[in-house]
Amino acid sequence: MKNTIFTGAGVAIITPMNEDSTINFDKLGENIDNQIENGTDAIIICGTTGESSTMTDDEHTECIRYAVEKTNKRVPVIAGTGSNDTKYAIELSQEAQKLGADGLLLVTPYYNKTSQRGLIAHYNAIANNVDIPIILYNIPSRTGVNIAIDTYVQLSENKNIVAVKEASGNIGYVAKIIQAVGDKMDVYSGNDDQIVPLMSLGAKGVISVLSNVMPKETHQMAKYCLDNDFNSASKMQIELLDLINALFIDVNPIPVKEAMNLMGLNVGGCRMPLYPMAENDIEVLKKALINHGLIK
Repeated sequence: MKNTIFTGAGVAIITPMNEDSTINFDKLGENIDNQIENGTDAIIICGTTGESSTMTDDEHTECIRYAVEKTNKRVPVIAGTGSNDTKYAIELSQEAQKLGADGLLLVTPYYNKTSQRGLIAHYNAIANNVDIPIILYNIPSRTGVNIAIDTYVQLSENKNIVAVKEASGNIGYVAKIIQAVGDKMDVYSGNDDQIVPLMSLGAKGVISVLSNVMPKETHQMAKYCLDNDFNSASKMQIELLDLINALFIDVNPIPVKEAMNLMGLNVGGCRMPLYPMAENDIEVLKKALINHGLIK
């Protein structure tokens, strides 16, 4: 059995921006402290929700460095270092390790994509060049690549590949993954609307967008699951479903940043090509935030 990086709810933390679209590190620090104070079990920096795809190399590494130092070992820090360029992913992953990251999140190669044989070679090349644990990130709706069951089985043999963030949206497929890899690879839900279903199948937690606005509640939902209180967890999952859906009414992280700004957290906007929400979508988001007491 491999070591588990974290259990519970890890936040796919947003990257706050100033008015000129530079990174607001002071606000990032406030968010990290708030997350930890409210029970978040891990900080995932520079993921999809963190807008890593529009960061320069210097910004990317500086965000990782800052998150590691600010977190100061209170919870694990997992750095997004995936790329569709294997060589670059290795270099960025090695840098994240030097900066003190506790783990890496590696999305499947996008745009140029690859075969399943290519996925195995890509991930093993990265894993064999670092000494910290790796979470694979399967999100075929964004990348056009789906990790096959047999590929999971083969990758689970690498000592540094310990988990997957599964965002395929296919609960039956995740059940097959868990059946196939057993205790060789942990699974985390990559979808907030599937936290309880996947944890009921044996997933160890979630890498969550919802945690940005409701860290305490997301942590509690995952804790109920870990404590085998699925009745309480299911009630929370259903109660929060309107907000979860509203946070994905537009391309992530546009709605969650809008929600945080409506809550007075002043995290700024997204970098283009991500574009502000339409007014009718904002009204849906506001209604959900009001429903859960996050704004008046």
